[in-house]
Amino acid sequence: MPPPADRRSFAIQVTATAADIDELGHVNNAVYLKWIQDVATAHWSAVAPTEHRDTYVWVVTRHEIDYLRQTLEGETLTLTTWVGEPKGARFDRHVEIAGPDGAIRVKAVTTWAIIDKATGRLARVRPEIAAPFIQPGTT
Repeated sequence: MPPPADRRSFAIQVTATAADIDELGHVNNAVYLKWIQDVATAHWSAVAPTEHRDTYVWVVTRHEIDYLRQTLEGETLTLTTWVGEPKGARFDRHVEIAGPDGAIRVKAVTTWAIIDKATGRLARVRPEIAAPFIQPGTT
């Protein structure tokens, strides 16, 4: 499921290394989970203003992952992410991991909660926090 038209997607690439491969000869599920977190945090770091990065930190509260196809050592994957609608202090973040042929290997929806670094408490995802992840003209 590609991102909705009103969401900005973000992508990075990774290449499966020998360290990512399990005894079955393909990328281990725990590695995919790390990559899901890596693309999410890279998106936040690349898009959120410095003021927001300095004030807030995100923590995962839930993962839902579908493993659809295997990945072998040496394959380069594209990890694409986008956010859903904010709900209070939470955002659902979608991730698709595609192989070099474009076929989706993994789909995930992860719920992230935003924490105010100064107080250690949940903070609402206010419109100005969500805005950099939404297409211009849709807020």
